[in-house]
Amino acid sequence: MMKFYLCLIVALSTFCGLHAQVVESIEIEGLRRTKESFLRKLIKVKRGMTYDSLLVDEDIDRLNRLPGIAKARKEVQTSEGGVRLTYEVEENFTIIPGLRIATANNGEFAYRISLFEFNFLGNGQSLGGFYERNVFDSYGFFWEHPFLFSDKLGIGLSYRNETTQEPIFVPGQRKDYRFNAETAEAYAIWSIDFKNEVEIGASYVQEGYDFLDGEPIAGIPFALEANKLIYRGQYRYIDLDIDYQYFEGLTNEFTAQYNQFLSGNEGGEEFLRDFLALRNDLIHYRKIKARGNWASRLRLATIFGNEDSPFAPFTLDNQLNIRGVGNTVDRGISAIVLNTEYRHTLYEKGWFALQSNVFIDAGTWQNPGDEFSALFDGSNVKFHPGVGVRFIHKRIFNAVFRLDYGVGIGENATNGIVFGIGQYF
Repeated sequence: MMKFYLCLIVALSTFCGLHAQVVESIEIEGLRRTKESFLRKLIKVKRGMTYDSLLVDEDIDRLNRLPGIAKARKEVQTSEGGVRLTYEVEENFTIIPGLRIATANNGEFAYRISLFEFNFLGNGQSLGGFYERNVFDSYGFFWEHPFLFSDKLGIGLSYRNETTQEPIFVPGQRKDYRFNAETAEAYAIWSIDFKNEVEIGASYVQEGYDFLDGEPIAGIPFALEANKLIYRGQYRYIDLDIDYQYFEGLTNEFTAQYNQFLSGNEGGEEFLRDFLALRNDLIHYRKIKARGNWASRLRLATIFGNEDSPFAPFTLDNQLNIRGVGNTVDRGISAIVLNTEYRHTLYEKGWFALQSNVFIDAGTWQNPGDEFSALFDGSNVKFHPGVGVRFIHKRIFNAVFRLDYGVGIGENATNGIVFGIGQYF
């Protein structure tokens, strides 16, 4: 017992002595493409400060969240002059091609290819674009610099010209429109602190709906065009520990978006009216022993205003919320979606990991014109369990190649394969 107390006293003395010492030097090792000056701007521990282990651990978490960093570690050495602190980093490869394959709403082959650089110029900028063929051609360009002005303030710009064949759902009928939206957006990113972040942006949109074939639906315009402004506010709470493919913690993202129609919607005023859309995504990750990861996402969404329009904003789709349900199979003005899955690493060596996945996707929708209670009466519920596999490159940012198969349970349920890059959530 005496030996235990002596060891405890020595440990506490060492701990207190370390925390009373000054940071003598800070080194960053392992950099190839990332600029050292950029990382020094982000880390909060500075030379000359009193050593704070909690602040150092926060720096490690901050570095691990960067797209350009695969893994960050610390090394602490003490001397008479103080503490010598070293951050050791493994960099990600961040020039990422993307491919998404699906079946278009007319039954044809659809695909989306993209190319993004997530550490442009070595200082955390994102730059890239995409081309999509989904019955019609679409393309877009994106640029974001989260740390342009300081370690807390940045901006982003994007342009998208998207044209798709979109279904319009009214009771007992489905008709297809050619939908085009040309969107230019600018937004600011403000990191309040380590766990809280805000985005505020505005978009100018020119959109149009053109009826494609068959007999028009009574009371629905043959074509619609409109110009609108979208004001967007987004708040993110992030409390995550990241260790390669493993996540532990909680994130929450709340988005409020106000759509203001300016002009051009003659003949469609009752369908394209101003509305406020709200969406909240709560995601929880839990590490299970050495190789397991349980992940769950709860999505709540609704709109206020324009509740009767068949051009509803929330889409039921394979790639967005319910795996195996199909491509744009329904639209709603409110939605509740729960996705939960267990990921287990089957094999891991060096840069590669193979992961299995067992999931349940479930959701319910409120159709345009329905009462809010329709969300809970069971009339529009989707329930899809399934299995999948993940091929993960641990040294390439977001290089998770996923393949899932969802099986629908219930009347008129569908099954399907969903392929994508990156974890589903």
